Amino acid sequence: WLLVNFTYRLRARGLERIPEDGAALLICNHVSYVDAIVIAAACRRPIRFIMDHGIFRLPVMRTIFRGMKAVPIDPRSVDPTIYERAFATVEAELAAGNLVCIFPEGRLTRDGGIDVFKGGLLRILERSRVPVVPMALSNLWPSMFSRRQPSLWKRWPRRLLAPVTLAIGAPMEAAAVTLG
Repeated sequence: WLLVNFTYRLRARGLERIPEDGAALLICNHVSYVDAIVIAAACRRPIRFIMDHGIFRLPVMRTIFRGMKAVPIDPRSVDPTIYERAFATVEAELAAGNLVCIFPEGRLTRDGGIDVFKGGLLRILERSRVPVVPMALSNLWPSMFSRRQPSLWKRWPRRLLAPVTLAIGAPMEAAAVTLG
């Protein structure tokens, strides 16, 4: 919370749409490397984030991600064991009444737009019929934590306290969610 509020002016719109208790699957566009931290800073409840196993394994970051109780996942073709374990963990977390967040594009945006959603979202909803809360992060694309600039040196922040918005939509029934 301190890091996000020191770096950005975070505005969360529609926070009341995230259930105060009970399970829900949060879905959000994936703009930057700090999306999970920004979302966690805005929400009052703890959230389990589904995260690429390669990023989860980074030496220094691993401790932070474990503290956040992130759920590491690899594509089934890379490591079927990690893939299946991730879905089992998500199912258990939702059954326990917790919040889980997935970035359904499966990776950071390369151009600032929203990419095609992967099938993991529907697989989660087949097993756990929980409300789905759509969210959108905006104004993180110009940040130093996005892929907008290929060179790390060109990513240096232009200003502190840049405005960032997390817009939260109305919850949807699991049956109403499609990829198309």
